[in-house]
Parts: sequence; structure tokens; C-alpha cells
Amino acid sequence: MAYKITEKRQLVPDVHLMNIQAPDVAAAANAGQFIILRIDEAGERIPLTIADYNADEGSVTIIFQEMGKTTKQLAKMSAGEDLLDFVGPLGKESEIEKLGTVVLVGGGVGIAPIYPQAKEYRAAGNKVISIIGARNKDMLILEDEMIAASDEVLVATDDGSKGHHGFVTDLVKQLLDGDEHIDRIVAIGPPIMMRAVAGVTASYDVETLVSLNPIMVDGTGMCGGCRVNVGGEVKFACVDGPEFNAKDVDFNLLMSRLSFYRKEEADAITKSQKGCGDDCKCQ
Repeated sequence: MAYKITEKRQLVPDVHLMNIQAPDVAAAANAGQFIILRIDEAGERIPLTIADYNADEGSVTIIFQEMGKTTKQLAKMSAGEDLLDFVGPLGKESEIEKLGTVVLVGGGVGIAPIYPQAKEYRAAGNKVISIIGARNKDMLILEDEMIAASDEVLVATDDGSKGHHGFVTDLVKQLLDGDEHIDRIVAIGPPIMMRAVAGVTASYDVETLVSLNPIMVDGTGMCGGCRVNVGGEVKFACVDGPEFNAKDVDFNLLMSRLSFYRKEEADAITKSQKGCGDDCKCQ
């Protein structure tokens, strides 16, 4: 079965949105879950968080950044083309309930997976304050969508070109030091950002959840590639997560494991750009 790309557009430089016709996945999807796709028989399997879904239309939205060989190939595809595999939903859904005030923090492409959570937390009766951040205003994604899904949206940019001049952690601390009681914080983005949020919230009595993005292969817990250390125990992000309590996560180990295959990833991009096959020995 092929999975048709029904929409493809660039959001900001190197970041793209795709809608995929995948009725079975859309019917079962929930916020916090992910899919694994493969472009063709020769392609690798890559995990991408579900950014939105519409069961009535049978569509699933993914948002990705051009990083490795497969995401660069995916960026060159167009509406009307097909993906060979689109497996999901995988992982545990976010445990969304009525809590009171929930703060959602998205950094960079991490804004994409907090968008469905914003909608669902608000639908559950919570006040939703969203903090979204990027290097500059031209790299900020889904701002209008987040405004529509949240009660309040705060923006941070590293260069000060929009909103707060600084990091999302500055805004997290401002909220925690304010008068409003915060019942839960969810942070999704680069590991270094999630670690920073966890560091800020550690001295406050507030539950903080993060969504981990380790190396992943099969998405079923069988390969062990996505193992992470949480609370001193080995967990598999694909079946035990991807969301975990931030205070328990060994972020240093996570970031170390993410760098294991940097050379191989760079070689794969080089070979792809040269039009080489997988058995090519060039560098």
C-alpha cells in the first residue's frame, strides 16, 4: 500500500510540512505519538512526530527539518507522490487531562508536536499558555496556529527579532515566578533546550514532561536503539515514551548517543549528493 502526499509546503528555510493520506493512522492517532516512514525500498526508516491529524479526512500532518539523507530526499518530494511505508501511530499518547494551567514550550521544530497538545489540553478544559522559540523570527513556525490553539502565546527569539530577546527558559522562569499557579509544563525541542527547561523547573514544585528523540530504528522496542536512562533505569523511548518526567532523564547520555553516528550520517549525505549507491566507498 502506498501513502500519497496530498500537500507539501515549506514553512521556513529547511523546514517542511506534509499531509499524508493514511486513514488507519489518522483514525488511531493521538497527541504525543509518532510515525515511522520509508520513502522507497532502498530508504531508511525515520521517526517523525505527528504534528496534526484528521480522522474524517484520513490525513496525518508531519513537519520535518532537512538534517540527514532521508529528510533531504523527503524535502524534494511533491504533492501527488507516494511514500512506501507510513507506520503508526507509535509510542504512548500524551496523558492529557484537566489540570488547571498548562505551559507548553516548543523550541524550533519542537513547536510542531506541541501544537496538537495545545488543542487537546485546551479541549480538556485547561488554560493553555504556550511558549514558542526560534533562532530568529524567520525560523518561527506555526505561530498563527499556536495562537488559535492557546489562551496565551509568548515568543522568544535568540536574536531578539521577535518577542523576548533570549531563550524560552527565560519566559518559563518568569511564569514560575509570577502569581499564576502552573500545574504542568511540557517541553519539546532540541535536547539541550529540554535539559535547560528541566534545570529551570527543578527548584519549583511543578511537573515537567519532555518528549525524547533518541536514535530509533524499528519503533517497537525490539532493536533497543532508542534506549534512554530515566530514573536510573533503561527505557525504550518508542514504547515506554516518548514522554518522560524531565527530572528523571539523563540528558547527557541522550545527547552523547545522538552523536554516535555523525560521521556515517555525513557520509550518507555526501554519497546521496554525488548520486552514489549504498555500496560506494567514496567519502
